[in-house]
Amino acid sequence: MRKLLLLLGFAVAGCNMSVDTGPVSAPPVRSGPVEGMSPAEANSAFAAVTRAVEPVSEQECRARTQGLNCDFLIRIDPDPNAPPNAYQSLNRSGRPVITFTRAMLGQIENRDELAFVMSHEAAHHIRGHLARKQQSAVAGSILLAGLASATGASNAGIARAQDIGAIVGARTYSKDFELEADELGTIITHKAGYRPSVGVRFFNRLPDPGDRFLGSHPANPDRVRIVNETIRRYNLN
Repeated sequence: MRKLLLLLGFAVAGCNMSVDTGPVSAPPVRSGPVEGMSPAEANSAFAAVTRAVEPVSEQECRARTQGLNCDFLIRIDPDPNAPPNAYQSLNRSGRPVITFTRAMLGQIENRDELAFVMSHEAAHHIRGHLARKQQSAVAGSILLAGLASATGASNAGIARAQDIGAIVGARTYSKDFELEADELGTIITHKAGYRPSVGVRFFNRLPDPGDRFLGSHPANPDRVRIVNETIRRYNLN
């Protein structure tokens, strides 16, 4: 059971939108070095974008939910060596936290992209994706453990089934969650005064995960399509 809880904790630690610097199953859409913002530009951009995106995210959160903690904390990871990543999580008091690593900021080319990524992570919280992922993980764990028990598996076999079920359950709807966050993130980006039509270009530098079985992220073209459809539907820019 302790292993299961650890796996569930990992499963609900938050989605990430990262630039993979290691081996990937598919090459990046655009090759070559990324001409991101300098550290000084990144610090200035992060402060300005946070001031714009945070209140809009909190307003959207209060308008779309009931009883959810909408007091966002948007921060930079204190570890200067952390790999490129941006993710949403909850602290111990249940406050939503959006974290960017320094390396991630170095991969972002402009404030529109930064606002888009930040809004995407805020949308995960507003849509309740962490709780929904946890529920799916628990259901998957119980289902596979029950099947293992019914077929006469040993205690060790049932424990392994629990672990596998939790992982499969947590990933069952993860691609849908990403597309939901892309859609709402597009709206938040626009309301915060930035251009999602520019921010979406960030996907051009992400390795395309394609449509892998149990993959956690949808294919980049699907994500771009959702953003563009949302822009047209609401007449954004």
